[in-house]
Amino acid sequence: MGLYNKHVLPLVLDKACGIKPITKQREKVVPLAEGVVLEIGIGSGQNLPHYDASKVTKIIGIDPDEHIWKRSAARRKNSPINIERIGLSGEDIPLDNNQVDSVVVTYSLCTIPDPVRALKEMKRILKPGGRILFSEHGKAPDDAVNKWQNRIDPLWKKLAGGCHSGRDIPALFTQADLKFDDLQEMYIPGPKVLSYNYWGVARA
Repeated sequence: MGLYNKHVLPLVLDKACGIKPITKQREKVVPLAEGVVLEIGIGSGQNLPHYDASKVTKIIGIDPDEHIWKRSAARRKNSPINIERIGLSGEDIPLDNNQVDSVVVTYSLCTIPDPVRALKEMKRILKPGGRILFSEHGKAPDDAVNKWQNRIDPLWKKLAGGCHSGRDIPALFTQADLKFDDLQEMYIPGPKVLSYNYWGVARA
């Protein structure tokens, strides 16, 4: 899987995460970010074109994958915002408490090995009154679809860099003691096992 993870997977993820329905989801939450932003799973920089540069002063991107980060070079070059990266997963972020104004996490909670721990880290690093802006795919409400999510999950994780097909996104936020200001959900265009989306705003 070494060559696959190094050369094939970053390209596949970049293309898949840039399709029109997912881009529309990003457009719903990313422009709400302001001040110093912590982006979890910055990856190939798909969110960068959607930040409002008049409101954002800096982006600190968290992502452990050097190969997919390299694919963000052109998007970083075209962004007027100061961007830096910490090459780690989201469970242990080397930042002090109350450091950022906004957290953005899109299509990353599916992959982080311990998503509740990562959400608790986001909460710790947020300033009082700060917001977590999110859009994620996850557990479908239909039993038949959810059964298929569970069936494909072991194989899907191997093919998609650790992505889980049907995590219960609202439950993860609740387990991290986060509250929703706004929570919306629906199927977006695509295979039903991968296209049930949750998005909105959460805070401590």
